[in-house]
Amino acid sequence: MIIRLTCIVFALVAIFSCKTSTEENLLTDYPAIAEDGSVNAVIEIPAGTEQKWEVNKTSGIIEWEQVDGTGRIVNYIGYPGNYGFIPQTLLAEKDGGDGDPLDILVLGSPVNRGSVIKCKIIGVLYLQDRGEQDDKLIAVAKDSPFYQLDSLEDLEATYNGVADIIRLWFSNYKGPSKMVPKGFGDHDAAQQVLEAAVTGYQNK
Repeated sequence: MIIRLTCIVFALVAIFSCKTSTEENLLTDYPAIAEDGSVNAVIEIPAGTEQKWEVNKTSGIIEWEQVDGTGRIVNYIGYPGNYGFIPQTLLAEKDGGDGDPLDILVLGSPVNRGSVIKCKIIGVLYLQDRGEQDDKLIAVAKDSPFYQLDSLEDLEATYNGVADIIRLWFSNYKGPSKMVPKGFGDHDAAQQVLEAAVTGYQNK
């Protein structure tokens, strides 16, 4: 009996260790745009880490993605920024998207998984994942030195090579030729992607 109870306890620990603990629905309980005009970003994967966590689109809880019963690890160097999504957005499949919230990479110091941070968009990396639109907004965290930047040009001028690192990372982290980069878009182009995703969520 004791052995059986111990096995149950260990099983429950394994399950809950693959989920963030929160009573909030991170998909729906935050607006895409904060009251001060900043963009809200929910962080699934802290900068520099390799564990592939993602939001459950039913519960709004962040979970460790499982592959054959094992937590997925990105077979590459760690993420080049805090990676996550913008709440209350949707890249609709009918518009060429993947049916998921809009992805965002936020430059700044690593933050805890499940954090909701304010940021400013400076551009977008256009990507295709097996023929589907899988754009990544590029943003700078409000409470970081990067927040002085307003554009990808500013990023290149101040932190030479970072944009190339981002493009190369997303082009290769799933393996050769899995992700196809289609170039960068400026702040205005990124804003259009965001507005389309907000509209997609509202019309879902």
